[in-house]
Amino acid sequence: MTDPVPPKRIFPDAKVDAEAAQHIPSSPQTEDPAYRLAFQDNEFLLRPDLRPVRFQLELLKPELLLDEQKIGSTFVFYGSARVPEPAKADALLAAARTDQQRVIAERLKAKSHYYEVARQLARLSSRTDPDEDGNRHFVVCSGGGPSFMEAANRGAADEGAESIGLNIVLPHEQLPNPYVTPSLSFQFHYFALRKMHFLLRARAVAVFPGGFGTFDEMFELLTLIQTGKVRPLPILLYGRDFWNRVVDFDALVEEGVISERDLDLITWCETAEEGWGAVCDHYAAEEQKAAAE
Repeated sequence: MTDPVPPKRIFPDAKVDAEAAQHIPSSPQTEDPAYRLAFQDNEFLLRPDLRPVRFQLELLKPELLLDEQKIGSTFVFYGSARVPEPAKADALLAAARTDQQRVIAERLKAKSHYYEVARQLARLSSRTDPDEDGNRHFVVCSGGGPSFMEAANRGAADEGAESIGLNIVLPHEQLPNPYVTPSLSFQFHYFALRKMHFLLRARAVAVFPGGFGTFDEMFELLTLIQTGKVRPLPILLYGRDFWNRVVDFDALVEEGVISERDLDLITWCETAEEGWGAVCDHYAAEEQKAAAE
């Protein structure tokens, strides 16, 4: 007699129950919202006291899908959504009507060459081979929007590689750029959960000129490493002229609010090759250190 083979499950799939619930007879009881299956009741899920559940769902959905698609690690790209690519920078300058608009357009044009730098850096990281288990590494991950985010996803597409976009619902229109892989395009409601997903798999981060959002993302990462919550990883900061104009890093040291060694968390870069070389050097040194131990 052969050993019996038990079924994988004895409870019906939730999808089966959900479909069955669509075909119940109508009555005062079944028409009332209280009768809806909890996981099909949007009004219930959107209640203020269900926020912890929504947090969990927003954490869990991308995590499961990224695992299923064997995303082992990512190369995260931060930066402004407002800096145009070089081909559009001149048009922006030509459209300026006031002196202030002209000054802003000129500054945006001066930063536009980093679009191509981000694109090339993404191409370099997208050439990384999968490991022996088929997990993909240094997969390009951006906020999924325009400008430097678009450049990153576009660089991956240039190499025929998939890339991730972590979009977020905003009051103004914010759609994924066309280079994000559709099955790796996620939408978030909570900035906190989005930022967590930026860093859960991050093994390198490139930061291009940007505004409040870029500041938020970069300084949170620096704080996490500074306080020992995250192991050090390459943080490539592009645009020294821009960053030194808007942030006085040396003054933070002089004021005693950070230590001088905290500035070593940043690697200043200007070219894609320089940035990718810094990532390779970092992990080569990590490998040597581990071998020595």
